[in-house]
Amino acid sequence: MANGQLIADLRALVGEQGLVTGEQLLARTYDRAAGEVHARVLIRPRDTAQVAAVLRLCHSRGQTVVTHGGLTGLVYGAAASTDDVIVSLEALNRIESVDVPGRTMRVEAGVTLQRVQEEAERHDLMFPLDLGGRGSATIGGNISTNAGGMRVVRYGMMRSLVLGVEAVLADGTVLGSLNRMLKNNAGYDLKQLFIGTEGTLGIVTRADLRLMPRPRSHGTAFVACPDFASVARLLTVMDGQLGGQLSAFEVMWPEFYEVTTTSPASNAAVLPYGHSMYVLIEALGADPQSDAERLEQALAEAMELGLIADAVIAKSDLERRAMWAPREDVFQTRRFGPTHNFDVSLSIADMPAYLETLRRGLKECAPAARMYVFGHVADGNLHVVVSAGEAHEATFHAVERCVYEPLRSISGSISAEHGIGLERKAYLSISRTPAEIATMRALKAALDPRGILNPGKVFDVQAS
Repeated sequence: MANGQLIADLRALVGEQGLVTGEQLLARTYDRAAGEVHARVLIRPRDTAQVAAVLRLCHSRGQTVVTHGGLTGLVYGAAASTDDVIVSLEALNRIESVDVPGRTMRVEAGVTLQRVQEEAERHDLMFPLDLGGRGSATIGGNISTNAGGMRVVRYGMMRSLVLGVEAVLADGTVLGSLNRMLKNNAGYDLKQLFIGTEGTLGIVTRADLRLMPRPRSHGTAFVACPDFASVARLLTVMDGQLGGQLSAFEVMWPEFYEVTTTSPASNAAVLPYGHSMYVLIEALGADPQSDAERLEQALAEAMELGLIADAVIAKSDLERRAMWAPREDVFQTRRFGPTHNFDVSLSIADMPAYLETLRRGLKECAPAARMYVFGHVADGNLHVVVSAGEAHEATFHAVERCVYEPLRSISGSISAEHGIGLERKAYLSISRTPAEIATMRALKAALDPRGILNPGKVFDVQAS
């Protein structure tokens, strides 16, 4: 527990401005996504040296530490109790350098994704990771959760865009694995220990990011399909015809499309209601004229094959934003009360049967529930939002079982991109074998023997 002496010692390390307690801490607003936050002290280190000093002190006292980034997660990965100290990386927010010829950027972990995107554009480059919380999500959080987003089909997840990291281990050791090279096979790739491990093995303080050439063309189309089989075939056609330019393939089921385009939502319906599926297609290229023709030809071929019932192509940035608006306005699903939010991963071929099983299960365990489905699909990721109204709390665990258990027999994942946190650890065995979980525990024990980092997240640490 953060007692008076510990707080005084922490204050001596980071100064008065680097420590938040009492009413100032209580006044901070935390979204439900952060989980319950009851810590009595929050530390705001200014640099890696201060992070190391704080962890060194906490390790010596057996004091548990929860790291905070932008708090855009959805699995209670930032939840903190009165026994925890919070280390917020909000003050580590500097973009240190951009190597234009090498197409890399070095940043501190507290820099937001949007700032990285804007800085890359300023140098005629692009950082391709993109997600709805770009204005709040931080690079450190993106790394710790291996963030995915809308362009995974072309550019991969965060893991593919991180060349190196600097991280602080539980005992305060600074592990300098910064690296600007695409090729570096000199021993173990230690950065992987901190990508997707949700702050349980160390705290990332700086990172080298991989940048891409800024696209010169940006084609966006919004189409309606007669059924899911047509969506799957459409993906094959578009990916083949666009010559590697396909960067997003976002699918919306009718319930989601309608709730995000009807009042009180301010988004207009891009195509009429009544179709079985809606797909947002994005292609990034280098030649505006030929790329536009290629997109039109690909859509024409898909329409001739009967895969598309209706389609519209954006002719301006304004129209492009209007097409993306319904897909990104996920908060409209909360219209009828709090929601359960899931992001699962499975093969495209298994999606129709999985969703049918899920719908049947929900009718039994939560008859009044509304289900909204959308997702990246091209990378196997479905987002499922369940609104159970007044039965929200009473049906929570039953709804979880309905969503997760069907994944067991088809080798699906309970988490495509959000992570495990507190919320999903009871179902980890669906997607990871006993040997895999045992290896995760061994890594945790080796790097954090006192179990102080983000305690209780991903899995419970077994007493030795």
